[in-house]
Amino acid sequence: MERIPFAGLDGWSFAPGTGNLVHRSGRFFSIEGIHVTHPENPVPEWRQPIIDQPEVGILGILAKEFDGVLHFLMQAKMEPGNPNLLQLSPTVQATRSNYTKVHQGADVKYLEYFTQASPRRVIADVLQSEHGSWFLRKVNRNMLVEAEGEVPLEDGFCWLTLGQIGALLRLDNVVNMDARTVLACAPAQLPEPGALLSDLGLLSWITAERTRHDRRVRSVPLAEVTDWVRGDWSIDHVPERYFRVMAVAVEAANREVAQWTQPLIEPLGLGVTAFVTRRFDGVPHLLAQALPEGGLQDTLELAPTVQCTPENHRHLNPEQRPPFLDLVLGADRKQIRYQAVHSEEGGRFYHAQSRYLFVEADESQAPTQPPPGYCWVTPGQLNSLVRHSRYVNVQARTLLACLNTAAVTL
Repeated sequence: MERIPFAGLDGWSFAPGTGNLVHRSGRFFSIEGIHVTHPENPVPEWRQPIIDQPEVGILGILAKEFDGVLHFLMQAKMEPGNPNLLQLSPTVQATRSNYTKVHQGADVKYLEYFTQASPRRVIADVLQSEHGSWFLRKVNRNMLVEAEGEVPLEDGFCWLTLGQIGALLRLDNVVNMDARTVLACAPAQLPEPGALLSDLGLLSWITAERTRHDRRVRSVPLAEVTDWVRGDWSIDHVPERYFRVMAVAVEAANREVAQWTQPLIEPLGLGVTAFVTRRFDGVPHLLAQALPEGGLQDTLELAPTVQCTPENHRHLNPEQRPPFLDLVLGADRKQIRYQAVHSEEGGRFYHAQSRYLFVEADESQAPTQPPPGYCWVTPGQLNSLVRHSRYVNVQARTLLACLNTAAVTL
């Protein structure tokens, strides 16, 4: 994989008039613009580039019992934006353009297990959002399906137990985002008795949070996105914050297409994504925030306590910095229950990495009555919500996958 100028993109171009970066097929995705107004936000109005990919892809993991132990069929998949190129991926990770072969490449292996799945073999099947800061109303179908009969083992695939995957989730940049979001949708523990807020109360709180935000988002041509400058090699924010849009040329022997070019979004800086945790009457709770993001369909979803790139907030006054960020950044080693660096989806983002953590706190650091926009939830309540679409964002689902599989003790 190598960086290339925009002029080196094959099949991609900036559309006359709009300036949108589009593919000649009209498929895959495009880079367009949005204009966001959000009076309650520290930055009440902004414009930005965003990925518009309206088609729904399939993220699917095939499961099968061996000697009474459930195993999951995982793929070692190369993505151009991965910091280490190969990561552990779902059995199927494909956009509609890919599995309908717009690229005229090879068939997607194991696809029929998901497109032709019998309902009685489905373990999980739910539409989930992707990164609301970088995608415009993007959802993917997250599936877990139990296989019947013999399953041929193709090159680049292996069967792993949940415990083995959990052990790999404790390592940096091994299990990719698409695998993490699917694993988060697997059936897990039910809501615990002793939750500070009832299930109905939690749903009501989320609804109230969605209605209190006067956030408005409209699509605009990329050419009309102010505070961003298009050069020969990248589209950059002025001053340099948040991310840039760049282009790459890729060669891959184990993909449906052996070589191609495409745009990628490159975040600037290492993100921090963390749940602050406490126990109330012995019951573990996570401090979730109702986080509005420009690309989400339903204004906001439940997110980790902290979800940001600290470098993007250094220019703000202390009172404008994300709540609990200093607590997470300054956490003592004894407070950290889990930490690992995980990268985001390498097919659209270049070296997008965040430090994921669970951080234990006390009343003085994270009060029982949190600030507006924050709520204490149990892991079981979060597991219940993730069975439904657009309640739990992709970053929170990563941490939920880690919690459910990596033996994290809260």
